[in-house]
Amino acid sequence: MKRFFLGALLLLVAALGVTAWLGLREDTADATANTPASTADLVARGAYLARAGNCMGCHTARGGAEYAGGRAIQTPFGAIPSPNITSDRDTGIGSWTADDFWRALHNGKSKDGKLLYPAFPYPNYTRVSRADSDAMYAYFRTVAPVRQENREPELRFPFNHRVLLVGWRALYFRPGVHADEPKQSAEWNRGAYLVQGLGHCSACHAPRNFLGATTGGENLSGAMIPMLNWYAASLSGDSGAGLGNWEVQHIVDLLKTGVSARGAASGPMAEVVQGSLQYLEEKDVRAMAVYLKSLPQNGQAEASAPPRSTPETEKFLGIGAALYEKHCVSCHKASGEGEPPAYPALAGNRALTLASPVNPIRAVLHGGYPPSTQGNPQPYGMPPFSALLSDEEIAAVVSYIRNSWGNQGALVSSGQVNNYRAVTLD
Repeated sequence: MKRFFLGALLLLVAALGVTAWLGLREDTADATANTPASTADLVARGAYLARAGNCMGCHTARGGAEYAGGRAIQTPFGAIPSPNITSDRDTGIGSWTADDFWRALHNGKSKDGKLLYPAFPYPNYTRVSRADSDAMYAYFRTVAPVRQENREPELRFPFNHRVLLVGWRALYFRPGVHADEPKQSAEWNRGAYLVQGLGHCSACHAPRNFLGATTGGENLSGAMIPMLNWYAASLSGDSGAGLGNWEVQHIVDLLKTGVSARGAASGPMAEVVQGSLQYLEEKDVRAMAVYLKSLPQNGQAEASAPPRSTPETEKFLGIGAALYEKHCVSCHKASGEGEPPAYPALAGNRALTLASPVNPIRAVLHGGYPPSTQGNPQPYGMPPFSALLSDEEIAAVVSYIRNSWGNQGALVSSGQVNNYRAVTLD
């Protein structure tokens, strides 16, 4: 019996040792690369890459100084305020070296060795090249210093113990830069680099497990965005709202302007387009589009089953039809074809028939607002109907839209609408 317990103890110690090694190890490739002298071209490239990563989106609080942090990133485990990344030496990253910056992006560790919470998407940023990391570092050294103390995460027990990140990292994080696929074109590989790395698209468009780790991130198979109550649809193949049957130019238009002949960006995606993607070079956006269009079918069923035809169902959809005629037909037309890109088509729009009806519910409740971009500076917006229509009426009109012009989707209930009637901003 003593031998049994001794053996079990040794196995436990070995397991803990392996976990600690996996969770704390660093990829030392390029860890001490020679950093080129900061030049205007290097700084400009770094600014461009910071835009590509939408760094300002998280590191700037609403109404706050650029990159001074303080915006609370809401997670199922609590709030994590973004840190100050201005050039302030005391509260920002002004005292960091290029190696420190690379360590954060590539290995998910701060200058002092502290493990970073993956609300900072270093599982994606680890793919960024050392050269691009150095360019971003050169740019952030030019960002005006702002003295603003960083706040500690407000996480519930036991997630407030940072040491647990050792186990999380052992399970879900492997550092390593992007490697080109030799069988793919240079354009495809550039798109993969941007989508998988700086673009961190999987942070929203891939499902997460109970510990907050993305599963099958490269598949971009669609998921509810934690805490934001928006559904980021699948981007793979032709499933759900996938991009497989889109023309490349339509994907480019959506990413760069926020509107296209196939749909419009709203909610969190509108913020990404407005703050990041519209500023990218056409060739980079096209590379992302080429890569996204090539993603294989992921096999995940996003569409919902249509309702059975009953007298109650027909009555409910009839109420929705009358509401559509009164409030929607002038823009979206009786045929549901709309007038893209100003008024998106509803007929054949698979984004409306996903298993989760949250996006069309929110659009009717709170309005639909594509971003204002250089390519579409005065976008058409859809007004909110939350003050005009009841939960039952919104459920009826959304159900009608999901089951007209060939669309097929489960009915929406008034309870589902009520879940999203209240909206809070950070």
